[in-house]
Amino acid sequence: MSVDTALIDAPPRTGGAFDALYRIAAVARHNTIIRLRDPGQAISYIVMPMVLMLVLKPLYVRAVDGGATQVSTGLMVMFSVFAISLAGNAILSERTWRTWDRLRVSKAASAELLLGKILPIFVIMVVQQSVLLIYGVLVIGLPVPGAPHYVLLAIVIWAFALLSLGALLAAIVRSHGELSVICDVGALTISSLGGALVPLSIMPEWAQTTAYVSPGYWALTLMQAAVRGDLAGMLPSAGVLLVLGLLAGAFAARRLARGWGRGGLI
Repeated sequence: MSVDTALIDAPPRTGGAFDALYRIAAVARHNTIIRLRDPGQAISYIVMPMVLMLVLKPLYVRAVDGGATQVSTGLMVMFSVFAISLAGNAILSERTWRTWDRLRVSKAASAELLLGKILPIFVIMVVQQSVLLIYGVLVIGLPVPGAPHYVLLAIVIWAFALLSLGALLAAIVRSHGELSVICDVGALTISSLGGALVPLSIMPEWAQTTAYVSPGYWALTLMQAAVRGDLAGMLPSAGVLLVLGLLAGAFAARRLARGWGRGGLI
């Protein structure tokens, strides 16, 4: 059954939580099938950081204290940023296929459509980060987190912020090429300025000053605090990322609901 058919048969748009969950599940199920049929991109975002962690580990261990933690968490953050393109393409494809307007006139609200689109990628991102974390502990020498639930919480918060940014971009850009450029350049900028590639302490002064405007800085700080089991150290970064995610998600939902991201603009 297609997502359009599922939404046509869905309960009317009401305030009921179960009705909303039905509509979100219909969209999420459709997008899960799409992702399972084309898993290459998600797999590459797991394999590439594994290889780089192994290759760069000796350099980081010799260059900085806690090198294993830096290389593991840094590459986790860097390659998680590429999930923005996964989220953006999931929404932009509907605009390219000229099917987004059909979804908009269905019984699902714009926020429900966004949640349905994002949830499968959210799961992929949590799996990716979890696999890289386990790999870092078993192979790279990352210290075993004393509070694994803190690390899981950090992953969930960072995934929420990233995927909200992806939804925002999908509502603004006009083509897959434009989205690709923004995501690729943005991923490198966010991760490098945030200290994911080079520790902030040895970066140029101008980079240390501008690091605070990079979501990657807050993600790396959050992840490293979570690995240490430092709840107090997690709170400022978690707050920044949650606010960023809420603002980006609200903007994307409002823009798409008003038709500003309609397929005719492609």
